[in-house]
Amino acid sequence: MKVVVAGGTGYIGSALLQALHQAGHETVVLTRRPPQAVSGLPTSAHAVRWDAATPDGRLAAALEGAGAVVNLAGASIGAWPWTQARRNEILESRVRATRALVSSLGALGEPRPALVNASGIDYYGDRGEETVDEESGPGTSFLAQVCTRWEETARGAERSGCRVVLVRTGLVLSRDSPTLRLLALPFRFFAGGPAGSGRQWVSWVHLDDVVGLYLLAVEDATLSGPMNAVAPDPRRNAELAAELGRTLGRPSWLPVPAPALRLVLGEQADLLLHGRRAEPRVALAHGYAFRRPSLPDALRASLTG
Repeated sequence: MKVVVAGGTGYIGSALLQALHQAGHETVVLTRRPPQAVSGLPTSAHAVRWDAATPDGRLAAALEGAGAVVNLAGASIGAWPWTQARRNEILESRVRATRALVSSLGALGEPRPALVNASGIDYYGDRGEETVDEESGPGTSFLAQVCTRWEETARGAERSGCRVVLVRTGLVLSRDSPTLRLLALPFRFFAGGPAGSGRQWVSWVHLDDVVGLYLLAVEDATLSGPMNAVAPDPRRNAELAAELGRTLGRPSWLPVPAPALRLVLGEQADLLLHGRRAEPRVALAHGYAFRRPSLPDALRASLTG
């Protein structure tokens, strides 16, 4: 089918485009850059310039005839610090892009494409020892509020008859993972260890499975609503630190106290100190077989060789 991808030149989007190409799909990439400046696209893909802040007729034309639209667009949450302006950008970039897509989807004729919209397990907030699945309610943290608004905007496409899937992604591991590179850096200098108490749960997923789950959402017409993109092997932060140390051949005994993280990072320390033990219940119910279901294997694939 024809699949339109917003945010297709980013970390997850680039890998997804290659997988869509290998699966035989035609892809259209929505980008803020001039099409001629977009490099590395599969031969089945072409780029269309698009800016959600100033929508025009190119978006409707790009969506025409699509079987699915994948929305990955949004400002990075990793950039530091989280000033009020930065917080506004994190939220508004997601809502603005999603609203533009939903509006254009509603203007299309039948049959309308499915909308596969990115989200995060930050939706659940800080859940302590509770196990959460797709039926669990939202948290109250800043990122939980961002995910809630993002998902509410995406679900507006349901009123037009679109199938909507909300992919709530955990910590993504791979050779190119920016977050994993940051997590591994202190270990490489023999200064790695748990963050805070180390008891907070970390729900992670390898990039191969993120891509596989997006393909499932695109291709499985019976799938709708939220889907946790997490491996079935959640670990406490201290266990993640220990596995990082073993994989890199480094010690993992030096903890970073929570007050120190709060002092340096402010509210952004939530990324390290908040935890949630998320289960991929929907993915497993739809028959998805994880390619890298265990943390040691995923870390070896991401950090060695």
